[in-house]
Amino acid sequence: MVEIPRSLRSLFSAPIEERDGTYIVEVPSSEVNHEAVSADETYRVAILESPSSTESSMQQESQQRPSRESGSPAPSEPPVDEGEVRDVTIETVGDQGDGIAKVERGYVVIVPDAQPGDEPTVEIEQVQENVAFASIVDSDQRSL
Repeated sequence: MVEIPRSLRSLFSAPIEERDGTYIVEVPSSEVNHEAVSADETYRVAILESPSSTESSMQQESQQRPSRESGSPAPSEPPVDEGEVRDVTIETVGDQGDGIAKVERGYVVIVPDAQPGDEPTVEIEQVQENVAFASIVDSDQRSL
């Protein structure tokens, strides 16, 4: 499992493309729209190994947002849906004080007002490609 540093501002998958002799990693517009990054700033970028050689084709398919009528999410789709209620375990706290939980495939769920060790029941309110935002609907008071 990859350890998430407190300074993490954004996490997304993107292919590396060659353009005019340079290599480009495109930042999804949703990262700017949700103020995870600003177009006029400079950031450090970490490159993590892709879990499979078919990652690029899966990313392109996920950008087209296929429906989930089959009931089982494709590997490139987020493993949660808006409105879904589930139990999570808060693993750490982000820079802005929100709890961070990880679910299937290391997908990150941000939970305000949660602390490491909390095991709340949350409702998923907003789903993005690599992160979801949830609110607590039932709190387990046990924490580390």
